[in-house]
Amino acid sequence: MLKKSYSKTGGSCRVTFKYDNEEKARSAVLAGEFNSWSLLETPMKKLKDGSFSVSVSLPAGQSYRFRYVLDGGVWVNDAEADGYAANEYGEENSVVTI
Repeated sequence: MLKKSYSKTGGSCRVTFKYDNEEKARSAVLAGEFNSWSLLETPMKKLKDGSFSVSVSLPAGQSYRFRYVLDGGVWVNDAEADGYAANEYGEENSVVTI
């Protein structure tokens, strides 16, 4: 799930990424073009209901590919992403459009 909150100037947007975690993963990381697909830079917080969430500020006027990485190695998409784009591994990445 994606929740967007634009700045007053419209130049940036605070995006909250939330993953329901039906797999019952112990940890999750948000990896995407905005953090060079880092598995360390954007860890997600596990909420009381078992889901994961993290918020990041991104420049407006662009689209960004991203995925969630569960337990250090399981790459999954956001079921409610703004779109999807093929990647070089024969799979798809989620896309958020700001």
